[in-house]
Amino acid sequence: MEKNRVYEILQKVREENPLVHNITNVVVTNFTANGLLALGASPVMAYAAEEVAEMAQLASSLVLNIGTLNTQTVESMLLAGKAANEKAVPVIFDPVGAGATRFRTETAKKIMNKVKVEIIRGNAAEIANVVGEKWEIKGVDAGEAQGNIFELAETAAKKLNCIVVITGKEDVITDGETIYLVGNGHPLLTKVTGAGCLLTSVIGAFAGVEKDLLASAVAALTFYGIAAEKAAEITAECGPGSFQIEFVNQLSQISQEDINLKASFKKLTGAEM
Repeated sequence: MEKNRVYEILQKVREENPLVHNITNVVVTNFTANGLLALGASPVMAYAAEEVAEMAQLASSLVLNIGTLNTQTVESMLLAGKAANEKAVPVIFDPVGAGATRFRTETAKKIMNKVKVEIIRGNAAEIANVVGEKWEIKGVDAGEAQGNIFELAETAAKKLNCIVVITGKEDVITDGETIYLVGNGHPLLTKVTGAGCLLTSVIGAFAGVEKDLLASAVAALTFYGIAAEKAAEITAECGPGSFQIEFVNQLSQISQEDINLKASFKKLTGAEM
């Protein structure tokens, strides 16, 4: 995959304005909607069981996020996911906090069992707990690394039969055969509530316009990380509040030149894992 593919897919998002149906958590709804709008996508937040199936089938992609889950929301997620599957609308899943409580872990596994998910994105602990591996988690944050993250990603992709994105200091993306490592990003993203959740929805926007879902995920993470790097440079002395605002600005402004200069991703070989 070449750097120009990142910009090509970004341009498709900006030109096609994909409708991204988000069933996400109450903490991040506004940030997610604004981030998607800045990117060039069209966000919709529909949660009611009475309409989610219809909305999911109208969408370019469906994003499911269990950050503030409850029984009613889980029902809506399952209805929307099955409806999206019927229309071949890609489903992207964020198992926020899987492993922290039994309800979260069981819900994540239920969604993976009952819905055909194309892409799952989480930190190492969340992905590990979805596939039954041991990994420490504190609330919704991953603990210290306890194993080979490349092996975890590959194992999860094969078990779950989907593309796995594990985010951290560096991001790992795999379909179980090919593994990419993305080095773009900035530590200030960890100081903004919802940065990971918005990323999942951005992955959804890219997946909504590009059939090569592995390429779309690599492009989304690279683009997102570059926007964070540029925002951090501009607000270097200002703190996370200013960073958050400028980050949304950068989601709308990243150019082909930015990508050519800053993109940092590579396909890994066996010796590098």
